[in-house]
Amino acid sequence: MARILLGVSGGIAAYKALELARLATKAGHAVRVVMTPAATRFVGAASFEGIVGAPVLIDEFERDPMRGGFPGDPPPGHDPIGHLELVANADAFLVAPASANTIAKLAAGICDSMLTTGFLACAAPRAVAPAMNDRMYAAAATQANLATLRERGVRVIEPDSGALASRGEFGVGRLPEPDRLLAEVESMLGSAGGAWDGMRVLVTAGGTREPIDPVRFIGNRSSGRMGLALAAAAARRGAEVTAIAANVTLPAPGGVRRIDVETTAQLASAVEAEFGSCQVLLMAAAPADFRAATPAARKLSREAGAGLELRLEATEDVLATVAARRRPDQTLIGFAAETGTDALDRARAKLERKAVDAIVFNDVSRPEIGFDSAANEVTILEREGELHVPLAAKEEVAEAILDRVETLRASIGSEA
Repeated sequence: MARILLGVSGGIAAYKALELARLATKAGHAVRVVMTPAATRFVGAASFEGIVGAPVLIDEFERDPMRGGFPGDPPPGHDPIGHLELVANADAFLVAPASANTIAKLAAGICDSMLTTGFLACAAPRAVAPAMNDRMYAAAATQANLATLRERGVRVIEPDSGALASRGEFGVGRLPEPDRLLAEVESMLGSAGGAWDGMRVLVTAGGTREPIDPVRFIGNRSSGRMGLALAAAAARRGAEVTAIAANVTLPAPGGVRRIDVETTAQLASAVEAEFGSCQVLLMAAAPADFRAATPAARKLSREAGAGLELRLEATEDVLATVAARRRPDQTLIGFAAETGTDALDRARAKLERKAVDAIVFNDVSRPEIGFDSAANEVTILEREGELHVPLAAKEEVAEAILDRVETLRASIGSEA
């Protein structure tokens, strides 16, 4: 298990950090807590100390009774510099909640508390979870400070939308729930030195919708479960994962950056923007193959006539488009949800037509592995052969797919 350093800054969401500390401790992690002086106005240090079994530090000149150690560690034989020793022993440092004030200090390198001083000195993976009023979060200064932290390799855990502390206000700025925060921290830890550590993975999930009028659309029944399972599995392996979600109502896994889209054109634009920086593309989304040539500006009325003639045009082939400009170090995996007796042959044809490394085929006519099911059964088609993955939970199928990706990428390294 890991040594997690939790930084708590001033904000009403500080109460959620108590549950985060409890969950992390229950999961077997050793947890230490540092707080800003403002944080103690919302949650008392004694509450954290009772949960994690270690003293809370606030001032950088405060002596640490544990000499920078974590619960379960033997104490050092000397009395080290507290803020340096504590972060040197940490495997990950998360600031949650991270107030606008603390984010500004971290971006500027200001050291006026144990939290800010330790953050500057920390060489372990670091993350901040902003929590504040939506107007403060959207302010240009806050966004610029977050951009600065991202550029320096700090993970920014995007806040949720919902009711805010101010009565009657609703917007972006809520601290994510503690279980998601813990998942984010655990994904930061990854598998140090593993094949996926730091790898940039782009996953698409869900099904696109093409408007017929402002109310109706052409789409499909893809839920995004398989794509999100792949994203979660890649994050657990230590990858930096971005998920482009097309009309997905399921929450994004911890440790995964999410981009929401609706239409195939929006999906294509998002993939285009992210593709250059990724090393692996898992194209699990189901883009609509056709769209209305001329969507109506107003809702079509049944009273207008006895029927409706709708002219369709083909949408972009998102995967084939980006595959045409792939780099040698990139691995591309397509997905084929097919039906019928010749379904497998059509999936094999996609492998060549789309110029990808593998196609993951599944028969969506089977209800137990169809759209929105919790299980799947797939065949991974490659140029050198194929691998059948028996019926299993989508999380297990995702792991099998990533195992094949790892094998494919190993062959890239051997050819270099």
